[in-house]
Amino acid sequence: MRLLFFIHSLSSGGAERVTANLANHWAAKGWGITIVTLAPRSLDFYETHPMVERIALGLAGESRNAVAGLWKNMHRVRALRGVMRQVQPDVALGVMCTANVILALATRGLANVCAIGSEHSHPPQMPLGPQWKALRRSTYGRLAAVVALTQESADWLKMHTRAQRVPIIPNMALWPLAVQAPRLIPEIVRVADRHILLAVGRLEKQKGIDWLLEAFMALARKYYNWNLVILGEGSERRALETQVQAFGLDGRVFLPGRVGNVGEWYERADVYVMSSRFEGFPNTLAEAMAHGLPAVSFDCDTGPRDIIRPEVDGLLVPPGNVDVLTAALDRLMGDAALRAQFAARAVEVRERFSMERIAGMWEELFAKLG
Repeated sequence: MRLLFFIHSLSSGGAERVTANLANHWAAKGWGITIVTLAPRSLDFYETHPMVERIALGLAGESRNAVAGLWKNMHRVRALRGVMRQVQPDVALGVMCTANVILALATRGLANVCAIGSEHSHPPQMPLGPQWKALRRSTYGRLAAVVALTQESADWLKMHTRAQRVPIIPNMALWPLAVQAPRLIPEIVRVADRHILLAVGRLEKQKGIDWLLEAFMALARKYYNWNLVILGEGSERRALETQVQAFGLDGRVFLPGRVGNVGEWYERADVYVMSSRFEGFPNTLAEAMAHGLPAVSFDCDTGPRDIIRPEVDGLLVPPGNVDVLTAALDRLMGDAALRAQFAARAVEVRERFSMERIAGMWEELFAKLG
């Protein structure tokens, strides 16, 4: 099997991580794997198997206006089409909306390539401009299938695009996780015997870190032996640091940045929390549970409700309700026996979303469409 992935970049992010994980898995099985990105390799965060071919088109970046954007996208389509002719993959897999559209256009008339798209967020939560919206609606019908992460996203795609097939394949929950640079040891924030409440994600509005800080502020005095650690980087860093200072949480809340040894942080933490305004299928939530962490999450669209089993391995709370999030965290932080009970069942995600199971679902799709 020769398989080509097309994605904007391999920088730090959930879809990028899934791409690298699947590519490495299949490369280790002897498949011919190529990853093509618009962005340069200098932005790569995830490491790939030595047998994975990496092609960077160097065609990323915003356009000054609609005309320039049209010209740049035509150039992207031609460049990807040239790679297709060179690599001659059996299957070409687009990762995320704009990559799916470009792939659909680039593979037009290439009869020997099975082109498949994949969405890694809930589409209505990531609105597009009018041109991309129209292109998504029309070009998705040219793809052999468009894979969704959840039933909600699949239903939306069937209603709002011309996609012919919309199978549902969730992300995998890897355990244990590989270690790569940058490596920061958890001890840098572990003071004496304090517990760790952990969150992992980009420091962007979507992740609701501002709401999480409100919840932790309400609990900080009661749980003086707990610290909050938020791993990740993003444009909201300065605003969040200002919020930490305003809440008087210096020395209790830590934002170490992006780390390549997140598995070691999962192992040292006591509770995982997700306060997102919306998600696709949150890799970090599944990975944290695979490492034995009980979890608390907003029941946002979409993903958390497909991973957490309420009162079995974690708690789901109404989306955006900071008071209920605070109460759920209070319940878990104050009850070691409940944390242990949830943790014992949380690790079952290792089987529920194992690489073998998820990769097998993809392989069944390839065989059905081939």
